[in-house]
Parts: sequence; C-alpha cells; structure tokens
Amino acid sequence: MRAGHAVLFSAAALACHAPVAAAGPERAPCSKPVYLTIDTGHMGVAELIADTLDRHGVKATFFLANEATQTVGDRPAGETLDPHWASFWKRLAAQGHDFGSHTWNHLVWRADRPDGAFTMQATAGARRGERQRVDATAYCAELTAPAQRFAAQTGRSMRALFRAPGGKTSPALLRAAAACGWQHVGWSDAGFLGDELPSDRYPNDALLRQALARIRSGDILMMHLGIWSRQDPWAPAVLEPLITGLQARGMCFVTLRAHPVYGRVGDAPK
Repeated sequence: MRAGHAVLFSAAALACHAPVAAAGPERAPCSKPVYLTIDTGHMGVAELIADTLDRHGVKATFFLANEATQTVGDRPAGETLDPHWASFWKRLAAQGHDFGSHTWNHLVWRADRPDGAFTMQATAGARRGERQRVDATAYCAELTAPAQRFAAQTGRSMRALFRAPGGKTSPALLRAAAACGWQHVGWSDAGFLGDELPSDRYPNDALLRQALARIRSGDILMMHLGIWSRQDPWAPAVLEPLITGLQARGMCFVTLRAHPVYGRVGDAPK
C-alpha cells in the first residue's frame, strides 16, 4: 500500500518550470472537466479498467513504473513495462490516453541528504525495499527510463510529466526533476479515490459515496491498475458507477493534455 497523498502545487509555481508544447492545452469537451490519472500496479484488473474506460468514452492519464505484476490471462507474472504488456500500452496510446513517468523502480522519496542527494526506497526492481542514496543525475535517469521503454513499445512519446510514488516529494527533489525537464503532477484532495486503503475499514461503497459527494470540476483524480494489499478490489467495481455518476452531473473525463497548466508540458526528455 502506498501511504500519504500530496497537495497540488499552485499553477503559478508549476508553470515556471513547465516545458511548453507548441499547441498548448487541448480544449475540454465540456465546461466541467475532471482529470482521471491512473498509476501502475499489479495489473490484475488492468484489462477490465481499460474496457470500462473505453465503454464510457473516458480518456485518462497513466503514470508508468516498472512494477511487479500478477499473472493475467496468458501474460505471466513479470513487470508492467516488460514485453508482455507492450501491446496493452500500445493499444491505450492509440486510443488517445496520455502518459507520464512514475519512476522506473517506483522510487519513493524518504529524505533530502546534506550532500544534495536523496534517500530513496525502491518498491520494485532488484533493490526493492532498500533505502539508497540517489543523486539528481540518477533520479533523472529513473524518470526517463519509463519514457524510453514506452517509446520503444508504442512508437509514441511520453510527455514530460511525472508522479512521485506515494506523492512524496521535497522542494529539492522537484527542483532536481525540473532541471532535467520533468514536471510533477499531484492530485486533488477530493481526487484521492482510496483504492490503496484497506478494504475492511474503507469498503468500496463508502469510497464511492465519498467521491461522488466531494469531486468537483477541475479536480485531478488518482487510482491504480491494481493494489496488492487491498482484499476487495476497488476497480473496476467502483470505477464504473463513479464515471456514470460524475457524467450524470455534467462532468467529462479528459486527459491532462486539456489541463490549463499540465496541457502545456511537452515531450519527455530523450
């Protein structure tokens, strides 16, 4: 389970470091846009989520890390960005979804270090669970690796957006990322959908009621492609009634390409 959630930074603070795409933000198809963002996970419900989005005409922004996966159909257990999942990402890219980095090893910031580097803890990869020193150059490589793999698998460019795992950052970490061309994306307080919370204390029906009551136009929502620790899967059980409930209130789901700040971010660094 990933702990904590981040407060969105102000548009003015974000815009000063944002790489600018020539076309600018896309136009949302309604006056009440919401921005669904989806982080990688165990992928056990990934196809069901993708089908739900497609069925309701929802476009989302996905943040990709190379996380451990379950066995799913004819795909063996492996990682989210291994060759078995290439066709999945290629299909979503062709459908018009948006993509950003979630760091290669799902690297969680723990502390700034006196030497200017960071103490980080990977929750994926060969050093999973270890606390390690990561300098700015290494962190930039962590951000860029998912973009390189995504481009190789899909033939398309990821944008220079990233979400720090767990939403955990520091001003120094954000400066290091901005210096190598990356723009951080958090989520709105009401947009924390709770799919990573324990299902015995936060059942699906309660999370759905809360989301429908609190979400407003302009909110950035956050969910995952499967959480290992949740016993009663949140998705797709809550996702479909959440979508239809918000659409009934006149809201439309758009990618961050239509966001007034994040829509101006260009392609990921090579």
